[in-house]
Amino acid sequence: MQHLEERIAHLTRAVEDLSDVVARQSAEIAMLERRVGMLMQRAGDADAASGTSIPLADQRPPHW
Repeated sequence: MQHLEERIAHLTRAVEDLSDVVARQSAEIAMLERRVGMLMQRAGDADAASGTSIPLADQRPPHW
């Protein structure tokens, strides 16, 4: 019986640790999504300011 209680305690600790990791990763993913959105906005603003009608991502490189 004691062996099972020890095993349950270890599994409970592992689940709590994994829960903490998932929560931290979720917050980090949200932050990174906001940053990517801001970078996409900046790139769009730069494309609009350059006056080209074709977005930079769709333009051919100069060596073509």
